[in-house]
Amino acid sequence: MFHIATAADWRATLATGTYTTSTVGRSLAEEGFIHASRREQVQGVFDRYYRGLGEDLVLLTIDPTRLESEVRVEPVGDDTYPHVHGPINRSAVVDVEPLNRRGGTETLMSLWLKGMAVRMGAAVLVMLVVAAIVLGVQRLA
Repeated sequence: MFHIATAADWRATLATGTYTTSTVGRSLAEEGFIHASRREQVQGVFDRYYRGLGEDLVLLTIDPTRLESEVRVEPVGDDTYPHVHGPINRSAVVDVEPLNRRGGTETLMSLWLKGMAVRMGAAVLVMLVVAAIVLGVQRLA
């Protein structure tokens, strides 16, 4: 089970031990439950409610067997979503991943590939500069 949270809301949870934000701008007290989703629903939830928010976001992975609050799978439109009817205890959150601006998580492989691309680009730039210097020296000779 998953929940998209602002990084600020998650940091507050680390101090209090419980998470109580239902969704963007709405608390558990206001909404009556905390919105959650299955893995395949995360991107759609991000696209509808979080894209362009301008805040750092994290994806919480929640182990329902560790939750102290009741989970109900309830219909929303043509689908069903898990709703947590109470606060999410910190011990039920088994993973926290930063979300990028497209709603995806950064894997170790994607981070490595990005780093490799930067290093390759720098190497090509250095080779071009060296080649330009060598050609310039040859023309002067």
